[in-house]
Amino acid sequence: MKWFMLILIATLLVGVVVVPGARPSAAASGEASADTLRHLEAEFMKAAADHGSAGYMSYYADDAVEVPNGEPIITGKANIAKTMGFLDDKNNHLTWSPVGAGISSAGDLGYTYGAYEFTAIGKDGKSVVEHGKYTSIWKKQKDGGWKVVLDMGNASPDTTHEWSS
Repeated sequence: MKWFMLILIATLLVGVVVVPGARPSAAASGEASADTLRHLEAEFMKAAADHGSAGYMSYYADDAVEVPNGEPIITGKANIAKTMGFLDDKNNHLTWSPVGAGISSAGDLGYTYGAYEFTAIGKDGKSVVEHGKYTSIWKKQKDGGWKVVLDMGNASPDTTHEWSS
C-alpha cells in the first residue's frame, strides 16, 4: 500500500508540473486572433505548394462550401476535392496573400480576404497568369483547430497594390 501511495503521489506531481507546460498553440486555444488566421493562411498555401490538392484540402472542413468564380456552388469537402486536381500539376502555381483578417467576438469564426495569383502553362506553351480576390471563412473545430468552411474567389485585374482601407 505504501508503494501504491508513492506512485500515486508521483503521478499527480508529474501531472501538475508537466501537463500545464504542454498548452496548445493559439490556433487551438481560445486566444485566436486575426494573426492566427494570417499564420494559418501561410501554412495553408505552403501545404498546397508542397502537397498539391491533398495539402490544400487538408485545411477544409468536411462540410465546407466552395463558391467558384462563374460556376455553381460546391458543397462538401469530398466534392470540392474533385475540382482541385489542377493543383497536382507542377506547372500550376497558386499563391495568395491575406490583406485582412478578423475573428468573431465569440472566437469561433473568422475570415480572411486578399489577392491571389494563379499561373499555368497555356495550350500554346506560354505562361498564363490569372489574378483575383478571395474570401475565406474559418471555423474553430471541436479539437480547437481551424478549418475553412466557406471559400470564394473571383478573377480580376492585378489589384495587389490597390487595396484601400
